[in-house]
Amino acid sequence: MPVFEYKGLTLDGKDTRGFIDAENTQGAKLKLRKSGIFPTDVSEESAKKSEEGPSAARSILRRVKKQEITVFTRQLATLLTAGLPLMEALSATIDHVDDPLLKRTITKVREDVREGKSFADAMRTHPKVFSELYTNMIQAGEASGALDVVLARLADFQEGQLRLRNKIWATMTYPVMMLFIGTGVLGFLFIYVIPQVTKVFEDIGQALPLPTLILISISNFFRSYWWLVGGGIFIVIFSLVKYVKTPKGRNVYDRVILRAPLFGKLVRIIAISRFTMTLSTLLASGIPLINSMDIVKAVVNNSVLSKIIEEAKERVREGEPLSEPLRRSGAFPSMVIQMITAGEKSGELEGMLSKVSEAYDNEVDTTVSGLTALLEPIMVLFMGIVVLFVVLSILLPIFEMSQVVR
Repeated sequence: MPVFEYKGLTLDGKDTRGFIDAENTQGAKLKLRKSGIFPTDVSEESAKKSEEGPSAARSILRRVKKQEITVFTRQLATLLTAGLPLMEALSATIDHVDDPLLKRTITKVREDVREGKSFADAMRTHPKVFSELYTNMIQAGEASGALDVVLARLADFQEGQLRLRNKIWATMTYPVMMLFIGTGVLGFLFIYVIPQVTKVFEDIGQALPLPTLILISISNFFRSYWWLVGGGIFIVIFSLVKYVKTPKGRNVYDRVILRAPLFGKLVRIIAISRFTMTLSTLLASGIPLINSMDIVKAVVNNSVLSKIIEEAKERVREGEPLSEPLRRSGAFPSMVIQMITAGEKSGELEGMLSKVSEAYDNEVDTTVSGLTALLEPIMVLFMGIVVLFVVLSILLPIFEMSQVVR
């Protein structure tokens, strides 16, 4: 059934807009009038997209924010828990969704469900909005008759992932800002300030000390070849990004980042936290272990760990417990292996995985705070050394001139 976007007025004269499904434009207007809305403009989505051209292409390329999907999931779970049927719950959530793309998507999902599709199958037609993990959990909830419970669990999972991501971004914002501001200040000094100061020394014709000569050479180089430096940096970054997008390049990058002195530990902890929490959520939702591992290997966002999980899945398929192939890989800490082993023996694997995830979430906080505390003095020390070099390079000729005058 077609989906129409409308603009109109409510009974109390307020402007309103949204989406509605109907057989045709007249049917859409009739449904709107019955619901107490007087339409001023009704247009079919497909027709509107073809007329918009480039703006429609931008809308298609734009992705829905994870925060929006999380809010929708929580609202839908709350409504289903309160006893509303799925169709009514979907209609209610559509009215509270702000993102236009998500609003259109949910409207189309609702119409597919109305026409006989399962909720999970309707969502699978929108892979850019609803991930494989999301749709598999919805399918498990429908099959078990506990869709409201699964949605609540899924909302908890998404909120936990968002909190983790926000903590990392919030903690790393200050060091990144310091890096950009410091680079900008140094660039301004070398390109504009230092040439004005050193020109005085060159005009005098006095022999200059080595630090001053080095400073002048660096400043002249940046002034004359700033375009070469900028272009070289751009080419190097562009080439690395293209290489990392290849399977071989991605594998090399993931291996290097796991072994990096400062960030390797953090990347590994975050990946293990995602692995354990996602696997726990999927198992608790009733999805078999083999199918869950197929989904989890994409969540860790590291090709090295994904390959280990894939190999572990094959060993589990052959009858081995999950803990054994993970132990042999050497990529997972002994504490994680011991907790998984205990969970397998007690039949509470999802509970143990959840506890591991909680522990590693706390360790992520500690590690990020430690990295930030370490990076800040390193950056300040580096900036101090550069500024000290600039100051000494300028003051040394002044001291020499003062001695000559005496």
